[in-house]
Amino acid sequence: MTSETTQKFYYPSEEVVKNAAVSGMEAYKALVAEADKDYEGFWGKRAKELIDWQTPFTQVLDESNAPFFKWFADGKLNVSYNCLDRQVQKGLGDKVALIFEGDKGDIAKVTYSDLLTRVSKFANALKAQGVKKGDRVVIYLPMSIEGVVAMQACARIGATHSIVFGGFSAQSLADRINDAGAVLLITSDGQNRGGKALPLKSIADEALASGCPTITSVLVVKRTGAETAMVAGRDIWADEIVAQMSDVCEPEWVEAEHPLFLLYTSGSTGKPKGVQHSTGGYLLHAILTMQYTFDIKPDDVFWCTADIGWVTGHTYITYGPLACGATEIVFEGVPTYPDAGRFWKMIQDHKVSIFYTAPTAIRSLIKAADNTPAVHPKQYDLTSLRLLGSVGEPINPAAWEWYHENIGGGRCPIVDTFWQTETGGHMITPLPGATPLIPGSCTLPFPGIQAAVVDETGTEVPWGQGGILVVKRPWPSMIRNIWGDPERFVKSYYPADFQGKLYLAGDGAIRDKDTGYFTITGRIDDVLNVSGHRMGTMEIESALVAHEKVAEAAVVGRPDDLTGEAIVAFVVLKGARPTGDEAAKVLKELQNWVGQEIGPIAKPKDIRFGENLPKTRSGKIMRRLLRQLAKGEEITQDTSTLENPAILDQLKG
Repeated sequence: MTSETTQKFYYPSEEVVKNAAVSGMEAYKALVAEADKDYEGFWGKRAKELIDWQTPFTQVLDESNAPFFKWFADGKLNVSYNCLDRQVQKGLGDKVALIFEGDKGDIAKVTYSDLLTRVSKFANALKAQGVKKGDRVVIYLPMSIEGVVAMQACARIGATHSIVFGGFSAQSLADRINDAGAVLLITSDGQNRGGKALPLKSIADEALASGCPTITSVLVVKRTGAETAMVAGRDIWADEIVAQMSDVCEPEWVEAEHPLFLLYTSGSTGKPKGVQHSTGGYLLHAILTMQYTFDIKPDDVFWCTADIGWVTGHTYITYGPLACGATEIVFEGVPTYPDAGRFWKMIQDHKVSIFYTAPTAIRSLIKAADNTPAVHPKQYDLTSLRLLGSVGEPINPAAWEWYHENIGGGRCPIVDTFWQTETGGHMITPLPGATPLIPGSCTLPFPGIQAAVVDETGTEVPWGQGGILVVKRPWPSMIRNIWGDPERFVKSYYPADFQGKLYLAGDGAIRDKDTGYFTITGRIDDVLNVSGHRMGTMEIESALVAHEKVAEAAVVGRPDDLTGEAIVAFVVLKGARPTGDEAAKVLKELQNWVGQEIGPIAKPKDIRFGENLPKTRSGKIMRRLLRQLAKGEEITQDTSTLENPAILDQLKG
């Protein structure tokens, strides 16, 4: 996005500005100035105000062993206490904390008092199995109340949890158990998804059979009622042991730097990285972003559609909303079952006021709405909404506009949030009552976050020039280490190219010449070099999706003898998948369109059409698979997490 582009600003309404936690751009600028003037004071003040400490901290930031930074290190707290006990003590015990809706439409509501009781009993069950402070517990559960309870129970006793997404294979589960050295596994008999009952326990059994010597116990939650093999002396039905436990469990007060959780994310080497997050700094950023980015109010119904297997589900389901005393939705199913109106019906039924989802989901639902008028959002009452959010990848302008108009009714601000597993919470994001919005831009850094765009030497580039996104100062919720591999941590995030002083986000970005707004251009390794021209894949994808026939697109590169790299696009049309002459015709039309939108150099050399893109069950596009398809290589990556593996055959060259 450059200043030569005609920009359309969307301004917050007077009512939104008046009621917002950060009211107007001057208020935002004042927060930024406060942090610039006294960085430690800015964060320290909010840590004292927003967190209940058992032992107050005396030092805000310790940089003596950079880049292994410590925040509030001599303070002690408990995350579960801050999420549950203090809400009950404030008189919110009868307030609904969780509204669970199952895949089949079953609904359960849990108050803060109920949740505290369930977490305490589950925590006592963990202790009865010998789990103690510092032990690692792996959780392999579907989206469920029990998933939130298990995470909170670990936090309550000072155990470090590691969630493994319920779509991962036995080998992926075993790898994570062994890397973490987990002593206990929590799983379930199965999960309901898209009208099907899918196994979990049998996959867990396969993982453990491959060799997980540190696991001593397995707690099994009942969900689907499937016949389940139990290993004597190891496997225990969770409901049976929890029923025997006391409903009082005193919280374990831990140091602010105590590892709250590990979350494994894929690395370029193929070996998963155990991203290690702290307790105090992480909780602070979760609370503050709930207040500033989501502008959370006491009567809000907050719905983040992520899975607890991803960091978004940690920060904006299990911890952030509960630490703010909010009411939130926990959803087991998928957006297209029993039909593609599921999200809109749930917003209508539960009177959701804040809705936070991924661009991938939005784009797939645009296609469904265009093809099936009965599930178009206009068929539902979405007037309860006051704020929309986007997470997981940059949202292209066309999808942004559709989301704003069709879901938000043209009145709801969209917070397009940039952040990562490693950052713990939002880094660059609009604030709804302060930031004028530009579709496709995540706008400005969150107050207290010092982001910049630099070249390969770490030197800041002029606004309007693309480069590498970095963060100049440590922040409270940042990654603390890669579990068991500090050398990889330093190499991955504080490379020698930047003298170890700048956090490398791994994304390319550009700042607008006039506004200073950030636009993410894609992963650094998603920058293509075609005949010496560097182009972000995101730019080409956005151009493709702006075409009236295109619902989704993903772009990768492949080696090319003539141009160095050739652009390969994988495209899902709003109508039927074209074949033969029709496919050739649409291919030419789209190539010319991209040439017109960006320039001839950006024309994809190859466009392949599919009914969908290869996505995990959480909706994430598996770009490494697309790179292998583009190169004509044999698929070597684990495809067990794909929603529909048959799509791969459609996309082969």
